[in-house]
Amino acid sequence: MKTITFIGNGNMALSIAKGLKNNYKIEVVGRDLKKLEKFETELGIQIQKHLLENFDMNKKTVILCVKPANVEEISPKLQGKATIIYSVLAGTSINKLETYLSTSALVRAMPNLAASVGKSMTTLTGDVAFTQEALQLFNSIGQTRWLNSEKEIDIATALAGSGPAYLALIAESLADGAVKQGLKRDDAMAIMRGLFDGFAPLIQNTHPALLKDGVMSPGGTTAAGYAALENGNVRNACINAVEKAYQKATEL
Repeated sequence: MKTITFIGNGNMALSIAKGLKNNYKIEVVGRDLKKLEKFETELGIQIQKHLLENFDMNKKTVILCVKPANVEEISPKLQGKATIIYSVLAGTSINKLETYLSTSALVRAMPNLAASVGKSMTTLTGDVAFTQEALQLFNSIGQTRWLNSEKEIDIATALAGSGPAYLALIAESLADGAVKQGLKRDDAMAIMRGLFDGFAPLIQNTHPALLKDGVMSPGGTTAAGYAALENGNVRNACINAVEKAYQKATEL
């Protein structure tokens, strides 16, 4: 079984590791042994744990999960030359990674937190020689899409990487709306979760506009609610959210 080395032990590393643990051996590199032990407990399997100082990544397959601002700091603490580094650092260019890290190849990957339940939408770009390996690796945690440029992956980061936060806001707001009208909180949350669960397979093969038209009857409840969303400028707010997130990705 192939070993995957995580450098960084935050929420994203844990989410990806949960998706990979059944098909790969996991080792994790971090600054604090207690945090590494907590990572192991939350992952639910025994892993190899290493402190960052003087860690040898020679010929390893590495998933880099540190904060973008910490790349320069961790660089002198790492030894050896990795075979491939998959970086999940938002907005951090391949050129910058090559400047600070020693590796034979680099691929940028942008999964999201749904990796922990095998439902990530992961976008990838970088060394095309590793396209198939990258797709196979990240297919273990959901769907993948190889993109042709770093600009495209920065845009995709704003959509799929940040997207769970946008959808969480919408989900919470819809439940709050039902509570405002008199539905019990537990009932509102259960119904909202059922809504999202049913919507996911529908959107896979049907254009959003067609889904909307299929629900909206003339002069009906959906038409009234949909008009309220348009009056609230929800469509434009979503477009602007992706724009602002993309701009931020290019600034990191």
